[in-house]
Amino acid sequence: MKVVVGSQNPVKLKAAQEAFGKYFSDVEIIGIVVESGVSRQPVNEGTFRGAQNRALEAEKVNDKERLGGKYFVGIEGGILKLFSEWFALSAMCIIDNKGRTEYGTSPLFELPESIVERLLDGAELGDVINSLLGEQETKRKQGAVGYFTKGVMDRKRIYTDGLIATLVPFLNEDLFVKGGSI
Repeated sequence: MKVVVGSQNPVKLKAAQEAFGKYFSDVEIIGIVVESGVSRQPVNEGTFRGAQNRALEAEKVNDKERLGGKYFVGIEGGILKLFSEWFALSAMCIIDNKGRTEYGTSPLFELPESIVERLLDGAELGDVINSLLGEQETKRKQGAVGYFTKGVMDRKRIYTDGLIATLVPFLNEDLFVKGGSI
């Protein structure tokens, strides 16, 4: 079964392999470069729009190049304000080859005000973490969650968990279709 991911970030591709591999056999992940259509640092619903746009673009490339994908995945990192606090999250969007679209998120974690101010001024979280660590491309490695959890969690883990959560309606179709019941 082919899963087309709207990214070539190796962390996102490994997470998709792990999440889909828990439920399906012979999973092939195809990563493609697509645009999210949102700002570099999405805020609130923009994060979900970015994930949806990535999944839709992956589906378009699949159709154009006849890749044979069954699922199309978009993952977009952003920030979200809840309960007067700012959280980092990754929004997930999965579309199947029948056009069904579902959403989910990674675990959320609170961000310090000093970082949120920089993000709302246009900086991207990955760049802020790079400068804090004095490294490059941390978003292709542990990411902000790795920094804030002192290495206990990393981006692959939260992406994997987010994708598993997003698969829930696909795995329980009888409960999620109109008129479905227990």
